[in-house]
Amino acid sequence: MRILVTGITGAIGSRLAPRLVDAGHEVRALTRRRDGSALTQLPAAVDLRIGDAVSGIGLAEALDGVEVAFYLIHSMEPGSEEQFGVRERRGAENFAEAAAAAGVRRIVYLGGLVPEAASSPHLISRLAVERILLETLPDSVALRASIVIGARSRSFRFLVRLVERMPVMIIPAWGKHRTAPIDERDVLSCLERAASDRHVGGRSLDLAGAEVVTYQQLIERIRDHLLLGRPSVRLPLLTLTPIASRVSAVIAGEQHALIGPLMAGLETDLLPRPESGLEALGVRPHRLDAAIERALRDWEVTEPLRGR
Repeated sequence: MRILVTGITGAIGSRLAPRLVDAGHEVRALTRRRDGSALTQLPAAVDLRIGDAVSGIGLAEALDGVEVAFYLIHSMEPGSEEQFGVRERRGAENFAEAAAAAGVRRIVYLGGLVPEAASSPHLISRLAVERILLETLPDSVALRASIVIGARSRSFRFLVRLVERMPVMIIPAWGKHRTAPIDERDVLSCLERAASDRHVGGRSLDLAGAEVVTYQQLIERIRDHLLLGRPSVRLPLLTLTPIASRVSAVIAGEQHALIGPLMAGLETDLLPRPESGLEALGVRPHRLDAAIERALRDWEVTEPLRGR
């Protein structure tokens, strides 16, 4: 198949494109700029095209002749004058309309798990993008994942940095909430299979890892794999305030414009719906400890960690 991958410089897109090439597909990638270290790591067979979903520039050319397109764009750029939700919806509308005009059969989208009463702007925006894509191209597939455990996953890196840099791990009220982190390898397998599986067209599927854990348990698992002696102190009265999220971003060395929306999703359980997306796509999940260890090992290849 001829496949277009967007978000090619991101944690998932940069790993997905080589897998698709190895599987024998003709892979095209959409990027806003031709520079960047992530692009230099792509196989030579990947056809790079310049374009931007929010402005719509270059979409028609990038989608010409494409059968399946992966939509892996999340608009949370720091310094943006508009709310990321507005940008995300505009980008999704432009991309879906251009894909329909080009005769694309299916869009595969990766978003986040959504609670029954979603209140986080980050999660509400993901859900809006999902609806836009599925309504415009009815054979599309939306995959929803919780925290992706991978060396370049921003949410995973954020938690690792907090553990590394805080001598005492202060667990706020959101530490009691539960989720089902998933190995990056399992996400990639599901994305690849979703491109061609005729049984999942028009569906929204939740991708859940092998274990449901609280955020506190996840942080403690990361601490143990880093071999760091960090005592945990629960402060149940400490809630997720804008000030707290800014302080956490500073400690982790991240930009609040990117971390703030992610942290807002911690205020409730993020659990999958009963039907398993991994089962529907025939993917067996890795254990959480195996996922954390693999992610940290991959991280260490390019950058030292303070623990271990």
